[in-house]
Order: sequence, then structure tokens, then C-alpha cells
Amino acid sequence: MPLFNQSIRRKIVGIALGLIVLMLVTSILSMVMSSQVGVLLGELSNRYIPAYSHLARANIRSLERALALRRMVMTRMGSPSDEEAYAARLRDFEALDRKFEEEAETARKLINAIIDDPSTYSDNAALARLDVRIEGAVTELRRNLDDGNAKLLKQIEAKDMAEARGTLEQLDALRDAFNQRIDAIRADMLTQVFFSTSQVISRQRQAIIISGIVTVLAAVVGFAFALLVSSGITRPVRLLLAGTREVEAGHFDKTITVSTKDEIGELAAAFNRMIEQLRQNERIRETFGRYIDPKVVQGLIDRPEVAIDGQRRVMTIMFSDMSGFTSMSEGMTPRGLVKVMNHYFTVMSAPIRTHRGVIDKYIGDAIMAYWGPPFIEEDEPALLACFAAIDMADQVPALQKQLPDLLGIRAMPAPCDLRIGIATGEVLTGSIGSELMMSFTVMGDAVNLASRLEAVNKTYGTRILISQATAEAIGTACELREIDRLTVAGQSVPQAIFEVMSKAHGLSVPQETLRARYAEGLAAYRARRFDEARAAFNAALEAVPGDGPSRTLLARIAQFEASPPDEGWDGAWRLEQK
Repeated sequence: MPLFNQSIRRKIVGIALGLIVLMLVTSILSMVMSSQVGVLLGELSNRYIPAYSHLARANIRSLERALALRRMVMTRMGSPSDEEAYAARLRDFEALDRKFEEEAETARKLINAIIDDPSTYSDNAALARLDVRIEGAVTELRRNLDDGNAKLLKQIEAKDMAEARGTLEQLDALRDAFNQRIDAIRADMLTQVFFSTSQVISRQRQAIIISGIVTVLAAVVGFAFALLVSSGITRPVRLLLAGTREVEAGHFDKTITVSTKDEIGELAAAFNRMIEQLRQNERIRETFGRYIDPKVVQGLIDRPEVAIDGQRRVMTIMFSDMSGFTSMSEGMTPRGLVKVMNHYFTVMSAPIRTHRGVIDKYIGDAIMAYWGPPFIEEDEPALLACFAAIDMADQVPALQKQLPDLLGIRAMPAPCDLRIGIATGEVLTGSIGSELMMSFTVMGDAVNLASRLEAVNKTYGTRILISQATAEAIGTACELREIDRLTVAGQSVPQAIFEVMSKAHGLSVPQETLRARYAEGLAAYRARRFDEARAAFNAALEAVPGDGPSRTLLARIAQFEASPPDEGWDGAWRLEQK
């Protein structure tokens, strides 16, 4: 079977086995060479160097022996003679004499051990000559010293000190001659040590060179096999990579052809099947993305069980409406009305999408959207909804200028503006509808509250109103103003509503003054100090003329002065059912 028709696993395993074999050969050669170097190092450290050391110590022992002899003579020459001290000096002399012979004999044994070891590369002839020279020097010194020592001791016993000095000088000359011979032997021994060291270095270099050659050979052979096999793998992988980049770019019309029969070929077939499935999914998204928010479409494709089962989640709901739409649409043709509404929804939907909101539906000229899991994290919905509302409000001036051009008129018959209501709370999410048609949407009190807050903007002359839960969720990320407390139909506990004035630190000095004066007026209003409240609201209007909430509460104060509220009035405004 050809190599490229093998599976990738077999190809890789084959290369790995070949490299392992080459590595084993390299390791075995390295171990053999290292063992030889180890033997040579062992001989150098255990025999050559100790033999040289014993020769050096033999020289030292001879000097110590001569010194002991002199001490012994000096003890005998003393008057009166100290026999006990003389006996001690004699024992020292004899002990050093034995040590001298032991050092020389140990050096000879080590040299003979080197000669007898066939596993090392030594100059055995030179070592044998050293052994003979050591033996001759020691034997000659022993013979001469024995005669001289006996003669010296007799002369000392006879108290013939003049003759004893002469004999002692002769013994020193013999010792000096011996030391010279030992120095020459040590020099030759040092030459042998250097020779053994050079053998170790040579073997070590040889081991390094051989290991390097085998390693390079293994690398070359391994690279050749890897290149041969990889060339049959990388080409189809490049084709797969090119196809993947096409998919990443959103092009699902290109398939790939791979001729190999290994795993790459199977991967190519699976890739082509994936491309076909992606084409079908893209057609679904393109078709339904115009009618359902793309996030919902993707969520239904990825997790269809969410739509079927339904879930309760805390979400933030937004309702937005265009004021003045009814009067504006009365004199428009259907085509012109559709053109205006499409442009309006395009402009107002962009901030919602930008801030990751999900557009639930378009209701007339109103937009319903929501933020919450699983589309975003649980701590983000309220903040993103308020940011989207601020951006939507910022689009109103440009939209007011664009509408006359879209309609082909010089000026709008009636001014248009934007009203937004936002509420946060637990809602039911899932596919809701009949067996014939269903819609993935949200339901609950938060949805109803958001819709009512959108309508309440008309009462207070505001653009963006949010519930108390939404205000608590966004914290200090936006500049808020408490507008009033409302009692919604069906609920007994009033809740505060807030106006979103801008993002954090975005208020002008007049707006800061407006918020402060309005807060003072609201507190006085709730405490039924209507004169103080009227003064504070008027001060707010001086800061920002035309402020809707201030004018609304001033009108309410005038109404209360004409018809005071009940004793149980808690300062909240009751919002009736729509």
C-alpha cells in the first residue's frame, strides 16, 4: 500500500519508531563511549595520581627519617646521655623507616596494577621501567643506609663524634642522591599521568564527536521522513484552512476536494457536509432575521428547549413611542407612511442593537425591546437599556430634520418626539401563541409597567422614565431625577419613578440646579407644604424653562388648593388602567 494512503496515525507512529531507534543507537554509543571514558578516569584518579602521591610521600618520609636520625644522634651526644629519650628517638626512626618503605611499595603496587589492567591504554613499558627504577633506588638506599646507620650507631656508642659527623654527612649525601633519583622518577611518573589524562580527553572528544555525528544523522533521517509524510498532509490541510477562512468570511458556497484516503480525507468530507448545513442555517437566519431579532433566531437554533419550556428571568423591558405620529400620518400616502416608519424604526433600532438589546416587536409606531439572560449577563440589562434610551433620545433632533425631506415637505405639520418607558422585574420568557403561530416574547408585570411608564411621559412632559427597580440596578452610572411616586392599577404600594437625564457626569450647571430645586419641591409637595413646593418648582423652571415635571406638579398643586387631597393621601399619584 502506498505511503500516502496509510492513516496519519501509522505515518506518525512510523516516524516516531524510526526516531526512537536512532535515539537508542545514539544512546548506546554514548553509554559505551562514556563507560570507556569512565574507566580511564577511574584509572587516572585511583592509580596514576595515588601512585604519584605515594612517590612524593616516600621522598618526604626519607627526609623525616633523616631528621629522626639526627635527633637520635643529638640525644646520644648529650651529656649526660638520656637513654630513655634515645630509645624514643630510635623508635621514631624505625617507624619512619617502615613508612618510607611502605610508601615506595604502595607506589610500585599501583604501577603494576596499571600494567596488569588490559582495559586501559597505558605505556606499560615506561611504567615497567619506572617500577624497576623505584625498586633499584629503594634497594640501593636501603643497603647503603643499613651499612651507614650501623656504622653511625657504633660510632655514637663509642663516643667517636668526629667520625659520627663524617658518617652522618655520608648518609645525607646518600639521601640527597636518593631524593634526586626519586624526583626524576616522579617527573617521569608525571609524564605518564599527563599521558593518561590526554587519553581521557581524547576519548571524551571522540565520544562527543561520535554522539554528535549520530545525532545529526538521526535528525537528518527524521527530518527527511517527516518532510516526506508532512508534504502529503499539509497540502490538504492548506485546502481545509482556505475553506475555513472562506467560512469565517461568511462564504458558504465553496467546497474542497482532497484525494487522500486518510483522516484528512474524512475531515474534508465532514467539512463539506458542514458547509452545506451552514448554508441551510444561513438561509434560515436571513429569512427569519428580518422578522425576528437575530439573537432570538440564534438562540432558538442553539437552544430550542428554551423556547419550548419557557423560563422565569429578571429582565429589563423598554417601550418607546413616537409622539405626534397620529396627526402626522393622517395626510400621508401609504407609501410615504411606510417610508417614514421604516426610516424611524431603522434609526431607533440601531441603539438597541448596539447595546445588545433584543427587539421583541414593532407595534404601530412603538418599539418593544428587552435585555436579560441568556443574551447578556444578569448585572447588565438595566444599564444597557438606559444607555440605549439615551442614544435613542439623542437621535431625535436629527430625525426631526430628516422627516420633512422624506415626506417631500418643507416642515412637519406637527412636532414629533420620543417617549420611552423602562421597567425591571421578573418576566416569563418563551414561545407564546397558538398551535398555528407562536412568538418568542416576554410577559409579566414588568412589561405592563414599562408600557405605562412610556405613556406617563406624556403626563410629565419627559422623554425617558424608568421604574424604581431599574434605577436601583443602574446605580450611579446615569444621572437620574426622581419625578414622582405612582400607584399602578392592581398594586397597593406606590413606587418611585425616575427620569434618565444623561449618562454619569453629563449634566450641565442648569440641569444640576433643576434637579436640586425639583427635589426640594418634591419633598415639600409630599409634606403638603404647597407654598414651599411652588417656590421650589418655580426656581426649577427658572433654571430650565419649560421643564415638564415642574409644570405638571405646579398644576397639581393648583388643583389641590382648589380641592385638597384626602387626609390619607400619601403623596403618590394613582395611575389608572389604560
